[in-house]
Amino acid sequence: MIKSKKKIIIASGGTGGHIYPSISLFNFLKKDKDILVTTDNRGLQYLKNNKDLNYKIINSSTIYGKNLIKNFFRILNIFFSIILSFALIIKFKPNLVIGMGGYSSFPLCVAAYFMRVPFFIYENNLIVGRANKYLLPFCKKILVSTKSVTGIKKKFEKKIYFCGYLLRENIFNLNTSRFDLNKKQLSILVIGGSQSAKVFSELLPNVFKICSENNVKFKIYQQCHPNESIYLKNQYNKLNFDFEIFNSSENLLNYYSKVDLAITRSGASSLAELANLKIPFIAIPLPSSADNHQYENASYFQEKGYCILLEQRLIGDKLVNILKDLNNNKKKLLMFKEKMQNYSDKNAAGKVKELIEKVLNV
Repeated sequence: MIKSKKKIIIASGGTGGHIYPSISLFNFLKKDKDILVTTDNRGLQYLKNNKDLNYKIINSSTIYGKNLIKNFFRILNIFFSIILSFALIIKFKPNLVIGMGGYSSFPLCVAAYFMRVPFFIYENNLIVGRANKYLLPFCKKILVSTKSVTGIKKKFEKKIYFCGYLLRENIFNLNTSRFDLNKKQLSILVIGGSQSAKVFSELLPNVFKICSENNVKFKIYQQCHPNESIYLKNQYNKLNFDFEIFNSSENLLNYYSKVDLAITRSGASSLAELANLKIPFIAIPLPSSADNHQYENASYFQEKGYCILLEQRLIGDKLVNILKDLNNNKKKLLMFKEKMQNYSDKNAAGKVKELIEKVLNV
């Protein structure tokens, strides 16, 4: 008798920080599990290169906002999303639901609880997100990327399961170049996150200009929003810089092996990718991130000795001085890389699979 595959729904959506871990988990589990991924419309752009991925669209909303009328319609949206989630669970009959964080995963997890389907939640930030905080009392386990996560009440500590960061599997197959202390021109990768960073496009050209005026030049690879590409190209062409501009966060895989240093937003997945690839970075948190979680992410990696944390308000002379110092004292970059040598999240998906097998076979 052929044993039927266990069914799992991976509830995701929104930014690349939620979608990429979902894709990673899907690819790891698909051989012996029947997997369905849910996403919202925002997350569709990250699924286009995964033709074998079975997915459904369930849109949801956040209720955090000052406009009462908009909040009313957001609540209605969440309500209808939960109804759709009930229908999906009845049809697919999953043995387990895994919520990947963010408000897009919330409706599926709520429906799973009322349908008595066990569910996990995944948290890759240093502070538990708002949606996961609401779900924590009802979930079977919370999968955490670091043992330093905060925001979990003591009575729920038994639910914590440390797995590490779930990252794109291609990350672990990349070979980054060996750092040359004698190279005259450092290569810098600028990462705005899956939503890009307009402030980087506005402020960094002048930072690099000042560096150049002080005889410190870089090869620049910069991610930006498509609407900013022409502006950035014009700025760097005027300065006669050596540069490449790209838009998609998926293209990062083409640049990781070319760079010595990164300037990046502080989304958890972005920082973890850089740490796994042993690329030193300057982390500039998004000031408006929920519960200031990007600052906490950057602080965690700075404490490990992998990066320099710089607040956005200090972009300018402070960043110029950091870049000049790293260029003149390249051994500092080598020290960052050496501290990263023993860091790896390669077994994260495997740890999650072990937990799934344990829960589903009980």
